[in-house]
Amino acid sequence: MEARISFDWSLLVFFLLMVVNGISGVLFQPGEWYSGLRKPGWTPPNWLFGPVWMVLYVMIAIAGWLVWRGATPGIAIWLWGLQLVVNFGWSGLFFGMRRMDLAFYGVVLLWLLIAAFIVLAAPISAVAALLFVPYLVWVTIAGALNWTVWRMNPARG
Repeated sequence: MEARISFDWSLLVFFLLMVVNGISGVLFQPGEWYSGLRKPGWTPPNWLFGPVWMVLYVMIAIAGWLVWRGATPGIAIWLWGLQLVVNFGWSGLFFGMRRMDLAFYGVVLLWLLIAAFIVLAAPISAVAALLFVPYLVWVTIAGALNWTVWRMNPARG
């Protein structure tokens, strides 16, 4: 009797999408410009961003995969993909173009997409919806930070 190991390639695809999305963080490093900005005292330390995003990207990939495998992913999976695109663009707007204003509008859109995904994913997979909650919390913090840094540095972005 021969044992067969089944591998679900769709899970690999979702993780590869996360790797591609993570590349935006590598392409657009904070650098000297960001270091020179005035920031509030509650700004998370720079070393925290990488590990937090790594964990979040794993959770985002699993959530997308769970919804994809659901009976009728429909709009939820489209929202998942759209939030990836907006997420990818934020680093380019903030660090690449140094447009804190456009980045803030982008993070608001991202927040709305994440919240909508949670609502639409919940009936398909409660686990997928719950996996997006820490992401929503982190993007809320990022949005507040983006807004505050923009307001504290009006002439620089």
